[in-house]
Amino acid sequence: MSTEVEPEPAAAAEIFGDRIALARQFTDALAEHGEERGLIGPLELPRLWTRHILNCAVVAPLLRPGKVGDVGSGAGLPGLVLAIARPDVAFTLIEPMERRVTWLNEQVAELGLDNVEILRARAEEAPRYGFDQVTARAVSAFRKLVPITAPLLRLGGELVFLKGAGAQAEIDAASKELRKHRVHDVEVIVLGEGVLAEVTRVIRATVN
Repeated sequence: MSTEVEPEPAAAAEIFGDRIALARQFTDALAEHGEERGLIGPLELPRLWTRHILNCAVVAPLLRPGKVGDVGSGAGLPGLVLAIARPDVAFTLIEPMERRVTWLNEQVAELGLDNVEILRARAEEAPRYGFDQVTARAVSAFRKLVPITAPLLRLGGELVFLKGAGAQAEIDAASKELRKHRVHDVEVIVLGEGVLAEVTRVIRATVN
């Protein structure tokens, strides 16, 4: 497989609108430094826009103005991508690994994002922030995510997790955790149909 960076899809400008320049800047930085810094694998470059940047960006309309916590931010997927797309939302990116925290801080500075703070911590160590929503992507199985993320939300807050084709099966396997943490209205939302080559699946749920 080629390790050349995927050309920017036409949908990118449509999805990011007037924030596309920042999205390009972040994507270029990830393409240039992501592999050497252990943020992405070499096989991700030919699908960087489609599989990663736009996969995250299409979730932006599900967010509401307020405070969003992104758990296990890693390379900034989805946290930095969503912060670029939604300057009206305040993001806290929660990441335990120092080298990733360094990268996130560098990107926030270089992109001039004033709606992002970085917290070096594991989700279960993080203070009870009272977030309006919590996001996560490629962190853990849904049943393992619920106990560490539900306590970060205010009453009535939402979990918004990017998941794969097995999203419904993950929900089915989490029934015990959902009851224990008072998670309800659990649904799978499919985003990007007709726009992206690969759709994005999100598990959305409310915590009371």
